Amino acid sequence: MRTLLLDALLKGPLTEPAPAADDAELMALAAQLEGAARRRLGRGLAIRQVDAGSCNGCELEIHALSNAYYDLERFGLRFVASPRHADVLLVTGPVTANMREALLRTHAATPGPKWVVAAGSCACDGGMFAGSYACAGGVEAVLPVDLRIPGCPPSPATLLKGLIALLGR
Repeated sequence: MRTLLLDALLKGPLTEPAPAADDAELMALAAQLEGAARRRLGRGLAIRQVDAGSCNGCELEIHALSNAYYDLERFGLRFVASPRHADVLLVTGPVTANMREALLRTHAATPGPKWVVAAGSCACDGGMFAGSYACAGGVEAVLPVDLRIPGCPPSPATLLKGLIALLGR
């Protein structure tokens, strides 16, 4: 225990350095996304994230969108707990056999206009789980997909760019 404490004191925390106070690229992306959402919907974008069987790598990056650095709430974008309040279903992971019905019900409960976004390589095409007996495949094997955001996992900036592309259609 003493060794761990000494290492922590001497080496410092194992985190990324703090971001610059005014990250121009992030601000531009967020402003563009907010403008597109307001033009398309007349309000901010409500996102419901659905884990269809992922390893949680994509969820970590999605949750980073709500941290103090990205802070999507300040731009009117928010994650919602119910699909009945969502505009976008952000689906991660390959669709497992056990999650297929739940994903279909979530999609049915989401009011229109609605979009389905496959986030991550597994959601796009099944990833390394493609062809497994336990998976139905990527999200498109179960639902019509409006946008695919590849990556293992996709970065928060990539997710923002994907949402901009979705609203820009």
